This record gives sequence, structure tokens and C-alpha cells, in this order.
Amino acid sequence: MTQPFAPLIGQQQAVELLTQAVAKNRVAPAYLFVGPDGVGRSLAARCFVELLFNSDQNRVRQGNHPDLFWMQPTYLHQGQRLTATQAAEKGLKRKAPPTIRLEQIREITEFLSRPPLEAPRQVVVLEQAETMAEAAANALLKTLEEPGQATLILIAPSIESVLSTLVSRCQRIPFYRLDAAAMTQVLTQTGHGEILQHPAVLSVAAGSPGYAITSYQQLQAVPPELLKTITQLPFSYRQALELAKQIDKDLDTEAQLWLVDYLQQSYWQQKCQPSMIKQLEQARKFLLCYAQPRLVWECTLLSFIIGNH
Repeated sequence: MTQPFAPLIGQQQAVELLTQAVAKNRVAPAYLFVGPDGVGRSLAARCFVELLFNSDQNRVRQGNHPDLFWMQPTYLHQGQRLTATQAAEKGLKRKAPPTIRLEQIREITEFLSRPPLEAPRQVVVLEQAETMAEAAANALLKTLEEPGQATLILIAPSIESVLSTLVSRCQRIPFYRLDAAAMTQVLTQTGHGEILQHPAVLSVAAGSPGYAITSYQQLQAVPPELLKTITQLPFSYRQALELAKQIDKDLDTEAQLWLVDYLQQSYWQQKCQPSMIKQLEQARKFLLCYAQPRLVWECTLLSFIIGNH
């Protein structure tokens, strides 16, 4: 018999907690898979579902098992809900990150209103649970209080990022950043060994192979001249304003958030100034709050010039 958790590397504690829950028939009604992005939380959820269903591994992996409901945050475009992948396939550039919407929570409620069709239980997985608006989180709370024959898995980066009332109804499964050996193993096995030749990308990833892959893809997508210019710091107010305009024009929100991470690493190696790291962290918060990106970058880059005079 194959081991469902065999593909998951470097998360022994999570594997032990989840396998013991099944072995002792103590599967919780709800779990919170908490830890950094890109360290295996979604993969662990898929492995756990395979273990719970004890069959139909291909159907679970393809997402077409009748007792599995896998939910991702979405954009709203012309009345249609699109996941980040679907939006990218359509070539849509979005200014705000995707969110889990109240309508999606209602779909979960409808899904759970019927009994399981084939498996012993139904399973609902919510990726990026931290993107739920308060109305959606409150609607989900009612489901968590009476899940019926179901197990819900919420995936989030931290306990603080999810409504405390939701956290209190979930069993927490911790996930951690990987060490260098595990990072090398994951990147090699997934066909991304070339990333190991890019120390800057590995530094940005900070023990997250998923983010290392995303970061490398972003690095290839950013115009090389723009990257070269911005990593050298602007030398005048005019250049700072022009650079902010170019960032806003060339990069979507996701790429700009990646650029914040990349610049934090680059500037720290060049200047070792905590104030610059804090200013970039503030820029990240503003971008996530849907502030006008060009204005965010203008203020951030101008502050670097002022701080270095």
C-alpha cells in the first residue's frame, strides 16, 4: 500500500498528528493548517484527504471526488468568479488580491447539506483562509459549529490572520520552514533544480520551496533593466517618481508584493538599515489594503532618498 504522505517532505510533526488521528479514529471536525506559504500545507491537505477516503487517489488529486470540496479565493470579473490561476490564464491583471467570498461559503453549506456519496465523510478544504471577509468568516462559523459528517481544513499563514472564533473551533496542525537539505530535495524532485544556482531567490524564499519556485518565476518575468535600476536605489526625487511609475505600469500586484520581498533582501545586504526594511514592510501592508500602487512606491522610494541624506 502506498503511503499518502510520501510526497510531503520536512513536515514530520504534521504527518504524525494527522496519521495518528486516522489510526485512532479521532479525526477532528475542523483543522487549521498553519504555517508559511509554500512549505507543503496544501499538499498535506491532499495527502490527508487520500488517507481519509482510503481510495480514489487519482480522483482526489484531480479534484473531482464527489465528497471533496476544494475552495480557493477568487476574483470577480464580469460577474464571474475566477481563481488566481484562471485569471492568469485569461491574461487578467488584478490590482487587488483574490478573496474568499460569502457566496463561496454558501456553496460549502449547500455541499454539506447532503450526506457523503462514496467516502465515509465529506471534506472541505479552504486555501488562503485568511482572505475571508468578516461576513464570509461568520457564515463559515455556523458550519464549523455543526459540520455533520464532514471535516473542514482551513489553510492560513498564521493563527492571527484568521478570526479567533474560527481558530477556537479548529485543531491546529503546525507547518514549518524547511532546512537547506529538505529545500534541495524538494526543488530537485519537482524539477526546479536550477533555482539552487540563484542564492538571492533562495534567500527570499527563506525555507519555502513553493515560494522559491514562485519567486524564480517572478524574477524571470520582471524586466531586467527595471530590476537592475531599483536594486541600486534611486539617486534623485525625479528618478524615484519615474521608477514608481514604471513599477506600477509593468508589474501587477502579485509581482509588486514579490518585489517587496526581493528588495528587503537586496537592500539589507547592501545597507543593513532596519528602517528601509520597515518602510518596505509598510509598503506591503498598503498594497494588501488596495492602496494606489504608484502612490505607495512613490512614498517608499522618496523615503529612501530622504533617509540617506
